[in-house]
Amino acid sequence: MPIENDILLGALFFAAAMLYSSVGHGGGSGYLAAMALLGVPPLMMRPTALMMNIGVASISLYKFARAAGFRWRLFLPFAVTSVPMAFIGGRIQLPVSWFGVLVGVVLLFSAARLFTDTLRRDHPGRAITGPPPVWLALLTGAGIGLLSGLTGVGGGIFISPLIVLMGWGTVRDSAAPTAAFILVNSISGLLGLLTRHPALPDALPYWVGAVIVGGLIGASLGARRLGNNGLRRALAAVLVIAGIKMVV
Repeated sequence: MPIENDILLGALFFAAAMLYSSVGHGGGSGYLAAMALLGVPPLMMRPTALMMNIGVASISLYKFARAAGFRWRLFLPFAVTSVPMAFIGGRIQLPVSWFGVLVGVVLLFSAARLFTDTLRRDHPGRAITGPPPVWLALLTGAGIGLLSGLTGVGGGIFISPLIVLMGWGTVRDSAAPTAAFILVNSISGLLGLLTRHPALPDALPYWVGAVIVGGLIGASLGARRLGNNGLRRALAAVLVIAGIKMVV
């Protein structure tokens, strides 16, 4: 890949890490979108996204756990089943066409989530009923874990809104558990993927450095400063374009 593309990808990864980490996420869908737009080979996309997820989610976990505490009941039951399923998903090598469709759907879902977030107004949300039943958390974690390993996302884009929409916790409650969920799923998925000896891009160490810097900035400042609607809508548009590109 031309060095110009490597540099452009590094800048895009930095921006994605800064935005996603400001709300406790790892940025996996953003990294996949950038790689899809610039034509990174599908076999390189998963390990690249997962490695960068690990770096950014680690930072988000540290920052948000210190700021808002850590709700174990919003993490552990989900993680018990998601971790082994993410490993299984990482070991599965889908046909390129299937992988493209699956990633495209995940990117389009992520775009919808980002855009709908910008339409919210400050109003009372659903009443908080507490953590979900253990059996439901186990089933949910298994499904999201498998999808995380198959695609290279950490699962935060799914688990975070689910916790809030179902009344299992507030946005503040879910921030640190979501970062931890992304971290353990990304590690597990990457370990499963490494058993297949995937190809890794030469520029990966530089990209990891870029997202760590972006993650430090984003997680430190938090959603109060970086989570503006214009930036989120622009990212949603990028995700839509990349998602359509992957599907077709």
